[in-house]
Amino acid sequence: MPPVDRRQPVRAKSSESQYSLMEFLARYPDDESCLQELWRKRYSPDGEHAYCPKCEMERVFHRYETTQQRQSWSCTGCGHKLHPTAGTIYHKSSTSLHLWFYAIYLMASTRCGISAKQMERELGVTYKTAWRIAYLIRKELMGQDDGLMLQGSIEADEMYVGGKRRNGKRGRPGPDSNKVPVFGMVERRGQVIAKTVMDVKKATLMPLVTQRVLESSTVYTDEFKSYSGIKRAGYFHKRIYHAEKVYVSGDIHINTIEGFWSLTKRGIGGVYHAVSAKHLQGYLNEYAWRYNHRNGQAMLRRYFFGRRRLISGFLDLAILSSASSTSFRVGTGISNPCGVFWVGSFGLLSLIA
Repeated sequence: MPPVDRRQPVRAKSSESQYSLMEFLARYPDDESCLQELWRKRYSPDGEHAYCPKCEMERVFHRYETTQQRQSWSCTGCGHKLHPTAGTIYHKSSTSLHLWFYAIYLMASTRCGISAKQMERELGVTYKTAWRIAYLIRKELMGQDDGLMLQGSIEADEMYVGGKRRNGKRGRPGPDSNKVPVFGMVERRGQVIAKTVMDVKKATLMPLVTQRVLESSTVYTDEFKSYSGIKRAGYFHKRIYHAEKVYVSGDIHINTIEGFWSLTKRGIGGVYHAVSAKHLQGYLNEYAWRYNHRNGQAMLRRYFFGRRRLISGFLDLAILSSASSTSFRVGTGISNPCGVFWVGSFGLLSLIA
């Protein structure tokens, strides 16, 4: 074993981790360091000068100690205050920023997700607080409303989430079923989109295809009749006939999207056990986010050229993204298909920032 400094542990080169717990704690040792990171990333790269919207020019900002412990910096010219947490998921939260960042780290570093009950034990907060943190991370930071467009070879399919039928029947659930229909599209060797839908009729599915798939792409589906309008919409359409027990015919198959369905169902069943129709989209966001950032190094190069550390780039993007009052999405993930935020191990850093 090579000599090591036990007081300064270093992540092994052979480790698949992109960002270890020791690195996270070294960068964010307390709440103040997290707040300073938000301030620098959102407003003041040097920590002192920032643009004042009231003065309409760059000014010197100072942070003054107050009895209310306000997380704000004041302009020395006019007194205008800037709040780094305003317009983010941390806004008006009494939970420590350090715990928020650590929660993002946990969600980014776990392989298949982390339940709110486990997060409660890790953070030492109430269950309601842990659930709210996880909810906001899934809904705001990992949402799929980013205008992602698919092109090339696209696979489309639908699935249903819910309990097993009591009568033992097989086949597609009817309108009286308690199962929730989900429609998904995936670009081969690319990214996935998964959305809950009211039903699987052509009038419901076709608008999703035309909104998210570029024209002249090749769309692969099964023989379900709701996909009959794809060719008329300007796409090349190829079908695989599962009813005839044919699952692969040359390059015609939908095994990629069915593989994603398998990951999602096994993850929800193993970690969360059951989810309601109301919150299902949030969990789909989580698993789609992990899938889309499964190749973290390659994905990040498209955003952070020359970055030495993947997680650092994640954190930077997360901070910049959280600056928007209309969108809290923070960024991409890590090499692990289950990373979530950039702030921590994969996507953790991004979410925190």
